[in-house]
Amino acid sequence: MSAPTPAGDRVAAQARFEARTLLANGEQLLVSVLLPAIALTGLALSSVPDLGPGRRADLAAAGALALAVLSTAFTGQAIATGFDRRSGVLRLLGTSPLGRGGLLLGKVLAVLTVLAVQVLVLGTLGLALGWRPPASGILPGVLSLLLGTAVYVALALLLAGTVRAEAVLALANLGWVLLLALGTLVPTSVLPAPLVGVARALPSGALGDAARAAFVDGLWPWGQWAVLAAWALLAGLAASRWFRWSG
Repeated sequence: MSAPTPAGDRVAAQARFEARTLLANGEQLLVSVLLPAIALTGLALSSVPDLGPGRRADLAAAGALALAVLSTAFTGQAIATGFDRRSGVLRLLGTSPLGRGGLLLGKVLAVLTVLAVQVLVLGTLGLALGWRPPASGILPGVLSLLLGTAVYVALALLLAGTVRAEAVLALANLGWVLLLALGTLVPTSVLPAPLVGVARALPSGALGDAARAAFVDGLWPWGQWAVLAAWALLAGLAASRWFRWSG
């Protein structure tokens, strides 16, 4: 009788499956890679919209990386999880040897894998367009992306685990559009005055400004990290409380 597969191997296999599914989905590939690349190119080569002080290629690259996190960790993960839940896949996998914890960990690792591909693609494109991130900003920039990923995955699971799949599809895409405009691609400082405070309190503005502070100015964005950490805690607690594995 063969020994059971170690838990780590089960999680790794699930992560590989989830990552392949995300990367093989044409619509998801469009949202996660092509649209951020188009946004990066358009912002770097044009003079509108206003991106505030700093080299335009640097600001565009930082915003595109924040958009990549939003696209994969929130929109893509919410839609995929919502339809897995509707079809009963989550319920079946949750009762398998993988377990619910293993399933969730596999999803997180898959998102990080896709994000690594996005950073490689967008980083290469950004360098070709003139992006020159300061060495002092690489570590805080990566930490900002990871913290933003945690926030958006928690929000994605909260959305996917509480409403019907069709509503998840609509709300995830609507959320992508709204969060895109509220500090993800452009600094919160250049938004209309009534929106500045709102955007800075949202994960979109906090992540976008954190990425720009790190990848453009080489700073450690402690204030934006505090906002992201609060969102991660609240969204994580809400998802653990109200997430339904079937429905």
